[in-house]
Amino acid sequence: MEKKEQLYEGKAKKVFATTDQNLVIVSYKDDATAFDGLKKGTIVGKGVVNNRMTNMMMQLLEQHGVPTHFVKELSDRDTVVKKVKIVPLEVIIRNVSAGSFAKRYGVEEGIVFDEPTIEFSYKNDDLHDPLINSYHALALHLASKKEIETIKAYAFKVNEVLKEYFLTIGVKLIDFKLEFGRLPDGTIVLADEISPDTCRFWDAKTNEKLDKDRFRRDLGGVEDAYREIFARVTGK
Repeated sequence: MEKKEQLYEGKAKKVFATTDQNLVIVSYKDDATAFDGLKKGTIVGKGVVNNRMTNMMMQLLEQHGVPTHFVKELSDRDTVVKKVKIVPLEVIIRNVSAGSFAKRYGVEEGIVFDEPTIEFSYKNDDLHDPLINSYHALALHLASKKEIETIKAYAFKVNEVLKEYFLTIGVKLIDFKLEFGRLPDGTIVLADEISPDTCRFWDAKTNEKLDKDRFRRDLGGVEDAYREIFARVTGK
């Protein structure tokens, strides 16, 4: 399958049309941003890690009944996916206090929750992705009541599957962001990516950060962290 014209370029990916109007090619970049794009940089090899890891996670989730947009990996950086209309909700699942949650509520990082939390952000760069609840999402016509319930059920299922999986490779899944899309017939599927860009991963023994927080917080060893999580996922 060949790339045709570029349809979109985001912070971390480019999307290209193909000869099939229902399929697009996603191409992962090494560009890195944080804090609404205020901090910019490059993480060498990030595109390869995020592409291949996302594809492995999507296939794992499909096996557990979560429908995704994944179709076929073409190369280290390029993947064919179903064309979807993204639901403008960022869905954040948290198992442990960290990042903006800890800051917002004035608690320390590392508190393990009795059960996972879910929150929604309105996916809008101009408004800096504000936190909203399901009533706001309905009022703004971002999604229907049924779609929101479907998205919540899938998000918790993703957490259940991934949390268990990552523990087998010595990694705690702290929190993560998901995006969902609608297929032409309205079916909701998991889209976007599952990677160190969108998840917080801590080493199960040392709590060492193996994700984009190393870039956000200038902790150093960013490329090493991405390589480490990738090596554990691929077993190489």
